[in-house]
Amino acid sequence: MEYEELVRRALAEPFAGWDFGVLAGRMTAREELPWDYARLVRDRLPGAASLLDLGTGGGELLASLAPLPPRTAATEGYPPNVAIARRRLARLGVEVVAGGPAPLPGGAFELVTARHEAYDPGEIRRLLAPGGVFVTQQVAGRDLEEVNAALGAPPHERRDWDLAQAAAGLAAAGLEVTWTGEGGYPAVFHDVGALVLFLRVVPWQVPGFTVAGYDGRLRALHAELRRGRSLRATARRFALVARLP
Repeated sequence: MEYEELVRRALAEPFAGWDFGVLAGRMTAREELPWDYARLVRDRLPGAASLLDLGTGGGELLASLAPLPPRTAATEGYPPNVAIARRRLARLGVEVVAGGPAPLPGGAFELVTARHEAYDPGEIRRLLAPGGVFVTQQVAGRDLEEVNAALGAPPHERRDWDLAQAAAGLAAAGLEVTWTGEGGYPAVFHDVGALVLFLRVVPWQVPGFTVAGYDGRLRALHAELRRGRSLRATARRFALVARLP
């Protein structure tokens, strides 16, 4: 397929929730990490009477963890996902709050989770009940930095965001970090349309990305990809568990 058609389709492709199935076969990224985030959360559900999931997306992962604690809430800051999450989670009795957790009462949750969602350590402390647990998996600041390099784009603004910084921030807020993990896995883009679509739905990878602004680099990548030279990058993740004494 020619460059213009691949880009046209990428810009027109509908995308909702947090399901990258539309990129199947065009971008491959098998998330194989030394830990299983869903298991980290699921193992702590039996002892929790309340749960808050920060940045729930379309509620896909949270719904998969059912049965959930008697009081479960979620937040979502991306407006198109809020309605999707509410529809998916309504049957489970989950309240979905648009935006951040500020409206929620302090000390109300025995378990707070965040998968790839930014958080404020002080706000985590406020939300947790005494003895409550915070479980998070984060995208490291050097995530997919090879994509930025291939486009000649600046590195992430928070390139220094890593496990050490996250653990220090939670400790400074008064939480005890009880477990940590770091890992990564390959992500491969097989056509330029897949890359454009990815950057459209993950705008923080290359802030200010437009096809026009990166036309020359994109066309050069298209030529390389058509020769079978896939764009290879590394997805970098870290995770931790912390407890409020």
